Amino acid sequence: MAVRKIKLTVQYDGSRYSGWQIQPGKRTIQGELVEAVSSLVGERTFVHGASRTDAGVSAMGQVALFEVDCPIPTENFADAINDRLPREIVVTEAAEASRSFDLISGPTSKLYRYSIYTGRRRPVMELNRCWHVPRKLDATAMNEAAKLLVGTRDFKSFASGKDKREETVRTIFRCEVTAEDKWIYVDVEGDGFLYNMVRNIVGTLVEVGLGRWEPEKVTAILDAKDRTAAGRLAPPQGLCLMWIKYD
Repeated sequence: MAVRKIKLTVQYDGSRYSGWQIQPGKRTIQGELVEAVSSLVGERTFVHGASRTDAGVSAMGQVALFEVDCPIPTENFADAINDRLPREIVVTEAAEASRSFDLISGPTSKLYRYSIYTGRRRPVMELNRCWHVPRKLDATAMNEAAKLLVGTRDFKSFASGKDKREETVRTIFRCEVTAEDKWIYVDVEGDGFLYNMVRNIVGTLVEVGLGRWEPEKVTAILDAKDRTAAGRLAPPQGLCLMWIKYD
């Protein structure tokens, strides 16, 4: 039987996991998927992910891929895998990918959403999915700053010091800040992201929202190409990978 590529769309609440990537002695999203798929097909099967989300980060549209030569119909994979997964992880779609499908280099854009709650009292039912900032934030000023990040830029100032990649230029197609009652959402869509890039962007925008920095400060931060020039690292719980698009 010919080897098939099976592409999965996966949702997960990552608040109790040590991120996507398999790590010895830790619960990870990838680790749970590998165990589930391997149990289903009857042999050790590695599951690759399109984005390595950090510990505590969730996803609505992560994309994963594995290869298999078993006769299970493609339309049965999602339910069969879900039966073997913990309740915080679910496969929403399974499809057979072409042999030329490139999981890592193929995406044309990814969208991350960061959620901030500004009410005085902590939102106990949503603590695993937001950053509680019990202060009034100027969403209009934050959005002005966010617009300055759109385009092809060197985002070295927004990359973690642990990110050793020499190429730090990325293209941001959209960076928007919207407010709904006590909630503020930061949507960042781009062709790719550096390690902790979105969380560092959010931390910087919060400084603007608090009135500590003017929106134009973002331009100086980009020019500095120095992580210490940007704002704090926003906590992981507020970040969610919304979707990944392919041609």
